[in-house]
Amino acid sequence: MGNIVSISTIGQDSHRFGEPAGDTTIKLGGIDIPFDKPILANSDGDVVYHAITNAISGFTGVNILGGEADKICLEKGIKDSAVYLNKALEYLKDGKIIHCSVTIECLRPKLMPHIPAMKESIGNILGIPVSSVGITATTGEGLTGFGRGEGIQVFVILTFTKEI
Repeated sequence: MGNIVSISTIGQDSHRFGEPAGDTTIKLGGIDIPFDKPILANSDGDVVYHAITNAISGFTGVNILGGEADKICLEKGIKDSAVYLNKALEYLKDGKIIHCSVTIECLRPKLMPHIPAMKESIGNILGIPVSSVGITATTGEGLTGFGRGEGIQVFVILTFTKEI
């Protein structure tokens, strides 16, 4: 039996908001959040799940977004970002996710009331306890387009264990 090491990777994703569309929802962290503007994307635009997918790709070396996800989305018409995240998890053969830290930058929607449900959704899909999922939200003091309400940006750090 070898040694167990911890490895962390970072993932990022961002999307612009479209024009106001009345009462609608956006998908973030696998849950629907009421918001008046759509996320502009080929998929459901779940930037949280996309950033997690990218962080997994950083560990496995297999790029899902822009690769397999495009085939799933554009050729098969599947828009659900959970499908792309599950595809990334299929390549996670020799590592185990033990922690997920998410930072979301946007002016709106206000996310605090939705963080517990997002943590539960992320914990469930990654197979980790909710206590191992951290989510923070910021406006970044309006210094970027995300903080000024033009879209939403997410950074994720995943921590894995791996036997070497």
